[in-house]
Amino acid sequence: MPVNKDHSQTSIHPQEILPLQPLEQNKRVDALDILRGICLVGILLMNIEWFSRSMVSLGSHDTTLTGIDHAVGWLIRCFVEGKFYKLFALIFGMGFAVMLLRAKEHDRPFSAWFCRRMLVLLVIGIAHMIFIWGGDILHAYALAGLFLLFLVRKKKSQEPESYLKLAINWLMIPIFLISLVGIIFGTLLNHEKSQEMWQNELDIYAAVNQALSDETQVNTAPEITDQSVLETTDDSIDLAITEEEYRATIIADAIQDKRELQAEIAEEDKAFTEGSYWEATQYRISFAGFMLILSPFMSFFVLIPIFILGFWLVITQKITHHQQHKTFFRTLATIGLFAGLPLNIASILIIEHPAIEASIALLCVGQMLFYISQYILAAGYLGLIICALNKKKWQKLLSAFAPMGQMALTNYLMHSVILTSIFYGYAGGQYGEISRAPQILIVFSIITGQLIVSKWWLSRYRFGPMEWLWRSLTYKKVQQMEL
Repeated sequence: MPVNKDHSQTSIHPQEILPLQPLEQNKRVDALDILRGICLVGILLMNIEWFSRSMVSLGSHDTTLTGIDHAVGWLIRCFVEGKFYKLFALIFGMGFAVMLLRAKEHDRPFSAWFCRRMLVLLVIGIAHMIFIWGGDILHAYALAGLFLLFLVRKKKSQEPESYLKLAINWLMIPIFLISLVGIIFGTLLNHEKSQEMWQNELDIYAAVNQALSDETQVNTAPEITDQSVLETTDDSIDLAITEEEYRATIIADAIQDKRELQAEIAEEDKAFTEGSYWEATQYRISFAGFMLILSPFMSFFVLIPIFILGFWLVITQKITHHQQHKTFFRTLATIGLFAGLPLNIASILIIEHPAIEASIALLCVGQMLFYISQYILAAGYLGLIICALNKKKWQKLLSAFAPMGQMALTNYLMHSVILTSIFYGYAGGQYGEISRAPQILIVFSIITGQLIVSKWWLSRYRFGPMEWLWRSLTYKKVQQMEL
């Protein structure tokens, strides 16, 4: 049966993969829910830092950390950062495939229903971003989900291999572009030119830091005031200004950029330490505008190809019948862990080296390696978890995460409610007061509570509260909540 009625051939047979493969014959444990639950732990470990630290600095390492706080921050960056939201995106693609194939088997309309589902998720995500926490990712998932539907419906070839090739090629686009820039950079700069460039970067870095620490130097820094110089075309700029004036311009621009960043951080810190709920919400509204501009790029270059990989894992039955694909997941775990971990370590050591602050080239190299290593290690985690699910001694332990994963939307949003209540000035007022190591205790407490509450809730109700709302709005009908 084809996925798209417009196409007559396909290798996808929904009747073969409708049920997810149970871990035990007498007890259904959804592997996707277990994966979702585990991903929530990783996402919380990563996100908690940004409830107590400026979102403007997102992605940067906190250089003020020392001792156990530094160790915890470093380990989270190495083992967690960037891995679990990608793994969660993979599960999103898996879920899409399962829903699509079930709809095709029962001859139910899917496109309109799924569009409503994504639009409701988009609204929930934007509301979350404005009224609770600015770091929402749900809206980006919704945008990517809509495009995934369009792609699957319009794609000519429905062969599973074509989806794998498409996803890999798509993921390679940013890596290829960055590599191309690196090749050009490497061929144009010999050792002598590299030394000269490095010395110039050090001089400018030192001058900027000195100027920022000494207001007098900032006020007396060289400035270009000659309008004829400022209006000079790019072709003649080297002839129009002296080397000293050009350097002064670079320094002045760098100083201005750092001052603007410091001002933005101070504005956000003030909103979440001194502001009322309404003042914090006003800041989140302004920040949401920035996030909504970036979200389509993240959806297109990062989320969509991962969704396609998740789709491929279902239509090839690798995840739905994982017990029959043990070799695949063992290979995934071995390569992912043994290749991804050293690459992660190397990239972070580069990124956190002090020379990074002065060298754009080193920063780009470190970030590219970190970007690639996130995918590899995330794949290793997937393989490791599935391998564990195929062993009886791990099944009972990991199955505890299934109820938490079944209520993933509710639990994700509750993370924000709990943490803003702890950290933000209009509630607990602990913003910037709880360091990285104690934050882990908060994560442990939240996860323990959600494991218990989720199991209790689902023993009495069919859905989590937000899942019920999402489902009701999607079907345009109030859904039965009680079992």
